[in-house]
Amino acid sequence: MRASVEVADIFRAAGPAYRAAHAGHLSLAQLKVMSAIENCRTAALGGHVEACEDCGERRIAYNSCRNRHCPKCQGAAARTWLAEREADLLPVGYFHVVITLPAEVADIASQNKALVYDLLFRAASETMLTIAADPRHLGARIGITAVLHTWGSAMTHHPHVHMIVPGGGIAPDASRWISSRPAFLLPVRVLGKLFRRLFLTRLVALHDVGRLAFFGTMAHLTERRAFLCHLAPVRTKRWVVYSKAPFAGPEAVLAYLSRYTHRVAISNSRLIAFDQDGVTFRYKDYRRDGADRQQIMTLATDKFLRRFLIHVLPRGFHRIRHYGLLAGSTRKASLALARELLDVAAPPDPRDVDEPEDFRPSCPCCGGRMIIIETFERWRQPRGPPHASSTNRETTP
Repeated sequence: MRASVEVADIFRAAGPAYRAAHAGHLSLAQLKVMSAIENCRTAALGGHVEACEDCGERRIAYNSCRNRHCPKCQGAAARTWLAEREADLLPVGYFHVVITLPAEVADIASQNKALVYDLLFRAASETMLTIAADPRHLGARIGITAVLHTWGSAMTHHPHVHMIVPGGGIAPDASRWISSRPAFLLPVRVLGKLFRRLFLTRLVALHDVGRLAFFGTMAHLTERRAFLCHLAPVRTKRWVVYSKAPFAGPEAVLAYLSRYTHRVAISNSRLIAFDQDGVTFRYKDYRRDGADRQQIMTLATDKFLRRFLIHVLPRGFHRIRHYGLLAGSTRKASLALARELLDVAAPPDPRDVDEPEDFRPSCPCCGGRMIIIETFERWRQPRGPPHASSTNRETTP
């Protein structure tokens, strides 16, 4: 069912004025995201007409934009991705690890997204793999699925990486599977210290070769001394690494991944109102406990759009990455070895499924199967009868 207010409604109403007011200050990627969200599930992208095989009920389904920043277009992508990941799961406990950048570094990332976000991935994964391989800790080669989020609950800039890690790994000599303790993977303070050292060393190296850019109030950081002074407070600050208790089985891992891997800065379900006062939405204040954690915020429309757009990723940037046992080049061989050491059978090949699952909603009239009877191009309307109902669900362009 369509939410009463959607991000697309806000972009359609306020997007043209926002583009005019910020002309020259919006990136091409941000402009493309705005256009995609505004046109999503409208005649601008074309669509098709479906009819029920049983009762003949018809409905119009407009195409989706398929943009990874659109709140409405992640369902099918998430389902496809999860089906592929299901075959990678091992019958062990899985841990959820979160590695976060401090505010001073997040400020640098906001003007150097591709470089700093990539560095966040590389430093975080190397930290996990290094400490896990240390015989004083786990002493094994582990696997990691990492997902980048750049937002806090109120859409502020808050870059952090969520990692899903099996509770154990393969021994260095590949002779056995080494399991972690039931409720403990790796020491978070040790992880935090190594991550801080690796990240800051490489960030300074990027600055030294002139690869970081600074504008506006941060332009002074171009000078090395000012840059080092900016980073001085975080060199002694504890960097946050959080490790949650393991999930309750592989099914819980998939349920978690389905919520996190294809999430955007704000979902339509969190929006409450859009009026002359601005945009009102729900968010979580993690400084509070219990029922007080759920809060409501109203932002001026211009500010809401700005917050949404700061989370647009650079073109071609991969926000889901795999490391260690799950790295692409060795994933199949590593998982096969892990299953052999754990003495479990390999899952069935998803390619052996005879017929893909049909995600089209059933007929709203009788519950029958809907089939496509007509397609229409962009900016066109179907030739079907005028009483055909329309749907806002995701369809393939």
